[in-house]
Amino acid sequence: MGGAVRRHCDIRGPHAAAQARQEVRRLTQEALRAGDRVSRTAEDDAVMVVSELVTNAVRHAGGACSLDLSWRPDGIDIDVSDDSPEPPRPRDPAFLGEGGYGWGIVTRLTRDLTVRGGAHGKTIHAHIDPPR
Repeated sequence: MGGAVRRHCDIRGPHAAAQARQEVRRLTQEALRAGDRVSRTAEDDAVMVVSELVTNAVRHAGGACSLDLSWRPDGIDIDVSDDSPEPPRPRDPAFLGEGGYGWGIVTRLTRDLTVRGGAHGKTIHAHIDPPR
């Protein structure tokens, strides 16, 4: 079995969520090459979570963020950092396509969802367990 596999990237612009999804796929491919078993469910959950978190960071926190991913045998850790000190604000879903679903999706797919922040920005940390 391999050990921890990590990836980091700085993301900005209209293709930020797509880039974040690609980073998750690269992480899981590296973990597989290192000899770890990565379930499709954990990978798909991580893709959804990073897509939502990065989209929100780009949309609500100035257009740029950093993404740190870590694969360990106990799951996938996701950290999305941005320059806004404002924490996420869950809102009621809008049925006319105006959003509001993302934070609920993230909370259902993750364990250990935390927001760490200060005057110069915040980091949202999420952990996804491997399916048993």
